[in-house]
Amino acid sequence: MNQDIPINYPNDISLAIKREDLIHPFVSGNKFRKLKYNLLQAKAENHKNILTFGGAFSNHIAAVAYAGKEQGLTTIGIIRGDELSEKIQENPTLKFAQENGMKFEFVSREEYRLKGEISFIEKLKEKFGDFYLVPEGGTNKLAVKGCEEILTNEDAVFNYVCCAVGTGGTISGLINSALPHQKILGFPALKGDFLQDEIRIFAQKENWNLISDYHFGGYGKVKLELIEFINAFFDKNKVPLDPIYTGKMVFGVIDLISKNYFPAHSKILLIHTGGLQGIEGMNMKLKQKKLPILKNNG
Repeated sequence: MNQDIPINYPNDISLAIKREDLIHPFVSGNKFRKLKYNLLQAKAENHKNILTFGGAFSNHIAAVAYAGKEQGLTTIGIIRGDELSEKIQENPTLKFAQENGMKFEFVSREEYRLKGEISFIEKLKEKFGDFYLVPEGGTNKLAVKGCEEILTNEDAVFNYVCCAVGTGGTISGLINSALPHQKILGFPALKGDFLQDEIRIFAQKENWNLISDYHFGGYGKVKLELIEFINAFFDKNKVPLDPIYTGKMVFGVIDLISKNYFPAHSKILLIHTGGLQGIEGMNMKLKQKKLPILKNNG
Protein backbone atom coordinates (compact mmCIF):
# COMPACT_ATOMS: atom_id res chain seq x y z
CA MET A 1 0.00 0.00 0.00
CA ASN A 2 1.35 3.41 -0.99
CA GLN A 3 0.40 6.33 1.25
CA ASP A 4 0.80 9.92 0.07
CA ILE A 5 2.88 12.18 2.31
CA PRO A 6 2.01 15.89 2.07
CA ILE A 7 5.04 18.20 1.78
CA ASN A 8 5.23 21.96 1.73
CA TYR A 9 8.06 22.55 -0.70
CA PRO A 10 7.88 24.16 -4.17
CA ASN A 11 8.82 22.54 -7.48
CA ASP A 12 5.72 20.30 -7.60
CA ILE A 13 7.47 17.35 -5.94
CA SER A 14 5.26 14.49 -4.76
CA LEU A 15 6.10 12.01 -2.02
CA ALA A 16 4.59 8.66 -1.09
CA ILE A 17 5.59 5.86 1.28
CA LYS A 18 5.16 2.17 0.54
CA ARG A 19 3.90 0.59 3.76
CA GLU A 20 5.89 -2.65 3.70
CA ASP A 21 5.65 -2.55 7.50
CA LEU A 22 2.00 -3.63 7.15
CA ILE A 23 2.72 -6.90 5.27
CA HIS A 24 2.71 -9.01 8.43
CA PRO A 25 2.29 -8.12 12.13
CA PHE A 26 5.54 -9.82 13.20
CA VAL A 27 7.51 -10.52 9.99
CA SER A 28 7.16 -7.13 8.39
CA GLY A 29 8.83 -5.15 5.68
CA ASN A 30 12.05 -6.36 4.15
CA LYS A 31 12.32 -9.23 6.66
CA PHE A 32 9.24 -10.83 5.11
CA ARG A 33 10.73 -10.36 1.64
CA LYS A 34 14.15 -11.71 2.61
CA LEU A 35 12.81 -14.79 4.39
CA LYS A 36 10.18 -15.77 1.82
CA TYR A 37 12.38 -17.76 -0.56
CA ASN A 38 14.88 -18.79 2.10
CA LEU A 39 12.17 -20.58 4.06
CA LEU A 40 10.88 -22.23 0.90
CA GLN A 41 14.42 -23.39 0.12
CA ALA A 42 14.96 -24.70 3.64
CA LYS A 43 11.82 -26.81 3.41
CA ALA A 44 12.68 -27.98 -0.11
CA GLU A 45 16.01 -29.25 1.27
CA ASN A 46 14.15 -30.94 4.15
CA HIS A 47 15.85 -28.90 6.84
CA LYS A 48 14.22 -28.86 10.27
CA ASN A 49 16.45 -26.14 11.76
CA ILE A 50 17.19 -22.55 10.75
CA LEU A 51 20.29 -20.87 12.20
CA THR A 52 21.07 -17.19 11.94
CA PHE A 53 22.90 -14.31 13.63
CA GLY A 54 21.95 -11.00 15.21
CA GLY A 55 22.37 -8.41 17.94
CA ALA A 56 20.37 -7.54 21.03
CA PHE A 57 17.51 -5.71 19.30
CA SER A 58 17.73 -7.33 15.86
CA ASN A 59 14.63 -7.10 13.66
CA HIS A 60 16.02 -10.11 11.81
CA ILE A 61 16.21 -12.29 14.94
CA ALA A 62 12.62 -11.46 15.89
CA ALA A 63 11.36 -12.12 12.34
CA VAL A 64 13.20 -15.43 11.94
CA ALA A 65 11.85 -16.69 15.27
CA TYR A 66 8.24 -15.97 14.36
CA ALA A 67 8.50 -17.07 10.72
CA GLY A 68 10.19 -20.30 11.76
CA LYS A 69 7.44 -21.07 14.23
CA GLU A 70 4.82 -20.39 11.55
CA GLN A 71 6.56 -22.80 9.18
CA GLY A 72 7.17 -25.51 11.79
CA LEU A 73 10.93 -25.02 11.80
CA THR A 74 13.21 -24.88 14.83
CA THR A 75 15.16 -21.61 14.96
CA ILE A 76 18.58 -20.97 16.48
CA GLY A 77 19.93 -17.48 17.07
CA ILE A 78 23.63 -16.80 17.53
CA ILE A 79 23.53 -13.56 19.52
CA ARG A 80 26.32 -10.97 19.66
CA GLY A 81 27.24 -10.26 23.30
CA ASP A 82 27.62 -13.06 25.83
CA GLU A 83 26.51 -10.74 28.64
CA LEU A 84 22.98 -10.80 27.19
CA SER A 85 22.40 -14.38 28.32
CA GLU A 86 21.37 -13.03 31.74
CA LYS A 87 19.14 -10.29 30.32
CA ILE A 88 16.65 -12.06 28.05
CA GLN A 89 13.61 -11.06 30.09
CA GLU A 90 14.76 -7.43 30.11
CA ASN A 91 15.15 -7.34 26.34
CA PRO A 92 11.87 -7.16 24.38
CA THR A 93 13.40 -8.53 21.15
CA LEU A 94 15.11 -11.55 22.72
CA LYS A 95 12.11 -12.21 24.95
CA PHE A 96 9.82 -12.23 21.90
CA ALA A 97 12.15 -14.53 19.98
CA GLN A 98 12.41 -16.94 22.90
CA GLU A 99 8.63 -16.97 23.37
CA ASN A 100 8.38 -17.99 19.72
CA GLY A 101 10.69 -20.94 20.18
CA MET A 102 14.12 -19.62 19.24
CA LYS A 103 17.10 -21.26 20.93
CA PHE A 104 19.99 -18.94 21.73
CA GLU A 105 23.75 -19.24 21.67
CA PHE A 106 25.35 -16.13 23.16
CA VAL A 107 28.91 -15.41 22.00
CA SER A 108 31.44 -12.69 22.72
CA ARG A 109 31.81 -9.86 20.26
CA GLU A 110 35.24 -11.18 19.31
CA GLU A 111 33.86 -14.63 18.55
CA TYR A 112 30.90 -13.15 16.70
CA ARG A 113 33.28 -11.60 14.15
CA LEU A 114 34.15 -15.15 13.07
CA LYS A 115 30.57 -15.88 11.94
CA GLY A 116 31.64 -16.07 8.29
CA GLU A 117 34.45 -18.53 8.93
CA ILE A 118 33.92 -22.16 7.87
CA SER A 119 35.52 -23.43 11.09
CA PHE A 120 33.05 -21.41 13.18
CA ILE A 121 30.08 -22.78 11.23
CA GLU A 122 31.40 -26.33 11.61
CA LYS A 123 31.55 -25.91 15.39
CA LEU A 124 27.92 -24.79 15.35
CA LYS A 125 26.98 -27.88 13.34
CA GLU A 126 28.72 -30.08 15.89
CA LYS A 127 26.62 -28.48 18.61
CA PHE A 128 23.23 -28.10 16.90
CA GLY A 129 23.32 -30.67 14.11
CA ASP A 130 22.40 -29.89 10.52
CA PHE A 131 20.75 -26.53 9.81
CA TYR A 132 19.82 -24.12 7.03
CA LEU A 133 22.02 -21.05 7.42
CA VAL A 134 20.58 -17.56 6.97
CA PRO A 135 23.26 -14.83 7.23
CA GLU A 136 23.09 -11.86 9.59
CA GLY A 137 20.47 -9.43 8.30
CA GLY A 138 19.17 -12.15 5.98
CA THR A 139 20.92 -11.00 2.81
CA ASN A 140 21.75 -13.63 0.19
CA LYS A 141 20.63 -14.35 -3.39
CA LEU A 142 17.24 -15.67 -2.29
CA ALA A 143 16.70 -12.62 -0.07
CA VAL A 144 17.43 -10.31 -2.99
CA LYS A 145 14.99 -12.31 -5.12
CA GLY A 146 12.30 -11.62 -2.52
CA CYS A 147 13.17 -7.92 -2.39
CA GLU A 148 12.82 -7.71 -6.17
CA GLU A 149 9.08 -8.13 -5.55
CA ILE A 150 8.75 -4.92 -3.50
CA LEU A 151 8.13 -2.73 -6.53
CA THR A 152 4.90 -3.39 -8.43
CA ASN A 153 3.22 -2.05 -11.54
CA GLU A 154 1.59 0.79 -9.61
CA ASP A 155 5.05 2.11 -8.70
CA ALA A 156 5.93 2.84 -12.33
CA VAL A 157 4.80 6.46 -11.81
CA PHE A 158 7.77 7.17 -9.52
CA ASN A 159 11.15 8.24 -10.84
CA TYR A 160 12.97 8.05 -7.48
CA VAL A 161 12.77 5.11 -5.07
CA CYS A 162 14.45 5.55 -1.68
CA CYS A 163 15.25 3.02 1.01
CA ALA A 164 17.40 2.56 4.10
CA VAL A 165 20.46 0.33 3.70
CA GLY A 166 21.78 -2.16 6.24
CA THR A 167 23.34 -5.23 4.65
CA GLY A 168 22.47 -4.21 1.07
CA GLY A 169 19.91 -6.88 0.23
CA THR A 170 16.84 -4.68 0.00
CA ILE A 171 18.40 -2.02 -2.20
CA SER A 172 19.88 -4.75 -4.44
CA GLY A 173 16.41 -6.12 -5.07
CA LEU A 174 15.09 -2.65 -5.84
CA ILE A 175 17.98 -1.96 -8.20
CA ASN A 176 17.34 -5.20 -10.09
CA SER A 177 13.60 -4.63 -10.48
CA ALA A 178 13.60 -0.88 -11.14
CA LEU A 179 12.34 0.40 -14.47
CA PRO A 180 14.74 2.25 -16.82
CA HIS A 181 13.46 5.70 -15.76
CA GLN A 182 13.82 5.02 -12.02
CA LYS A 183 16.75 6.00 -9.81
CA ILE A 184 17.30 4.08 -6.57
CA LEU A 185 18.70 6.05 -3.63
CA GLY A 186 20.02 4.21 -0.58
CA PHE A 187 20.54 5.76 2.85
CA PRO A 188 23.05 3.66 4.86
CA ALA A 189 22.39 3.21 8.56
CA LEU A 190 26.08 2.41 9.08
CA LYS A 191 29.28 4.39 8.63
CA GLY A 192 31.77 3.28 6.01
CA ASP A 193 32.04 2.75 2.26
CA PHE A 194 32.03 -1.07 2.20
CA LEU A 195 28.37 -1.23 1.15
CA GLN A 196 29.16 -0.31 -2.44
CA ASP A 197 30.99 -3.61 -2.92
CA GLU A 198 28.34 -5.61 -1.03
CA ILE A 199 25.58 -4.27 -3.28
CA ARG A 200 27.53 -5.00 -6.45
CA ILE A 201 27.61 -8.67 -5.50
CA PHE A 202 23.86 -8.85 -6.12
CA ALA A 203 23.08 -5.92 -8.46
CA GLN A 204 24.78 -5.10 -11.73
CA LYS A 205 22.86 -2.02 -12.87
CA GLU A 206 24.18 1.54 -12.39
CA ASN A 207 20.79 3.09 -11.59
CA TRP A 208 21.58 3.78 -7.94
CA ASN A 209 23.47 5.92 -5.51
CA LEU A 210 24.21 5.83 -1.78
CA ILE A 211 23.71 8.97 0.30
CA SER A 212 25.80 8.59 3.44
CA ASP A 213 25.03 11.84 5.27
CA TYR A 214 22.14 10.65 7.44
CA HIS A 215 23.39 7.86 9.69
CA PHE A 216 23.31 10.15 12.76
CA GLY A 217 26.56 8.81 14.11
CA GLY A 218 26.36 5.21 12.97
CA TYR A 219 24.34 2.04 13.41
CA GLY A 220 21.95 2.19 16.35
CA LYS A 221 22.83 5.83 17.10
CA VAL A 222 20.12 8.48 17.38
CA LYS A 223 20.03 12.17 18.19
CA LEU A 224 17.33 14.41 19.61
CA GLU A 225 16.77 15.96 16.17
CA LEU A 226 15.92 12.54 14.72
CA ILE A 227 13.58 11.62 17.59
CA GLU A 228 11.70 14.88 17.24
CA PHE A 229 11.45 14.41 13.46
CA ILE A 230 10.06 10.86 13.78
CA ASN A 231 7.47 11.95 16.34
CA ALA A 232 6.42 14.98 14.27
CA PHE A 233 6.14 12.75 11.18
CA PHE A 234 3.91 10.37 13.13
CA ASP A 235 1.71 13.19 14.43
CA LYS A 236 1.24 14.55 10.91
CA ASN A 237 0.95 11.34 8.86
CA LYS A 238 0.09 8.61 11.40
CA VAL A 239 3.00 6.55 10.06
CA PRO A 240 5.39 5.18 12.70
CA LEU A 241 9.05 5.07 11.71
CA ASP A 242 11.83 3.04 13.28
CA PRO A 243 14.88 5.09 14.37
CA ILE A 244 17.55 2.70 13.05
CA TYR A 245 16.62 2.50 9.38
CA THR A 246 13.47 4.04 7.88
CA GLY A 247 13.36 7.07 10.17
CA LYS A 248 16.83 8.15 9.07
CA MET A 249 16.01 7.59 5.41
CA VAL A 250 12.80 9.64 5.55
CA PHE A 251 14.61 12.42 7.41
CA GLY A 252 17.27 12.40 4.69
CA VAL A 253 14.84 12.53 1.78
CA ILE A 254 12.83 15.41 3.24
CA ASP A 255 16.04 17.28 4.05
CA LEU A 256 17.25 16.78 0.47
CA ILE A 257 13.92 18.06 -0.88
CA SER A 258 14.40 21.24 1.17
CA LYS A 259 17.89 21.60 -0.36
CA ASN A 260 16.55 21.23 -3.95
CA TYR A 261 18.40 17.95 -4.52
CA PHE A 262 15.51 16.56 -6.59
CA PRO A 263 14.50 18.09 -9.94
CA ALA A 264 11.13 19.82 -10.21
CA HIS A 265 8.12 17.51 -10.67
CA SER A 266 9.98 14.52 -9.18
CA LYS A 267 7.80 11.70 -7.91
CA ILE A 268 9.51 10.03 -4.95
CA LEU A 269 8.62 6.70 -3.34
CA LEU A 270 9.91 5.90 0.15
CA ILE A 271 10.16 2.22 1.11
CA HIS A 272 9.11 1.56 4.71
CA THR A 273 11.14 -1.53 5.59
CA GLY A 274 9.44 -2.22 8.94
CA GLY A 275 11.61 -2.60 12.03
CA LEU A 276 8.98 -1.24 14.39
CA GLN A 277 9.55 -4.03 16.93
CA GLY A 278 12.82 -2.31 17.81
CA ILE A 279 11.11 0.84 19.05
CA GLU A 280 10.36 -0.66 22.46
CA GLY A 281 14.02 -1.46 23.05
CA MET A 282 15.13 1.96 21.79
CA ASN A 283 12.63 3.67 24.09
CA MET A 284 14.18 1.84 27.05
CA LYS A 285 17.53 3.39 26.13
CA LEU A 286 16.01 6.84 25.54
CA LYS A 287 14.37 6.82 28.97
CA GLN A 288 17.72 5.99 30.56
CA LYS A 289 19.22 9.01 28.77
CA LYS A 290 16.22 11.16 29.78
CA LEU A 291 15.36 11.81 26.14
CA PRO A 292 11.84 11.86 24.59
CA ILE A 293 10.53 8.45 23.60
CA LEU A 294 9.40 7.48 20.12
CA LYS A 295 5.74 7.34 19.19
CA ASN A 296 4.42 4.11 17.68
CA ASN A 297 0.85 3.06 17.02
CA GLY A 298 1.95 -0.55 16.58
